[in-house]
Amino acid sequence: MIPHDMPTAEELVESVREWLERDVMTQTSGRLQFHARVAVNVLAMVERELQVGAQQAAAHADRLADLGCADDAELAARIRSGELDDRADEVRALVWASVRDKLAVANPKYL
Repeated sequence: MIPHDMPTAEELVESVREWLERDVMTQTSGRLQFHARVAVNVLAMVERELQVGAQQAAAHADRLADLGCADDAELAARIRSGELDDRADEVRALVWASVRDKLAVANPKYL
């Protein structure tokens, strides 16, 4: 059950991003247009995180649990200590999955 009425946070962010793209960026130039473009990119990132962030967090927690780690700090400590040296392929897979997830939100074009 969603505690808030329409529009959702995702819909609000999308509306502002679209307004900036359609109206502000097309009617401005120079510094203001650059800052509008930056704002559009930030809002697009927020949209993507709202769409997939919860699923990504759950998948990351599952990957950490598969290695017996509660969080990233524990994973880092166990890597530093050499405790996971015999599971390097699994650690690499976890790190690659994390990087892909981050890029999917930050800028999917880099994938």
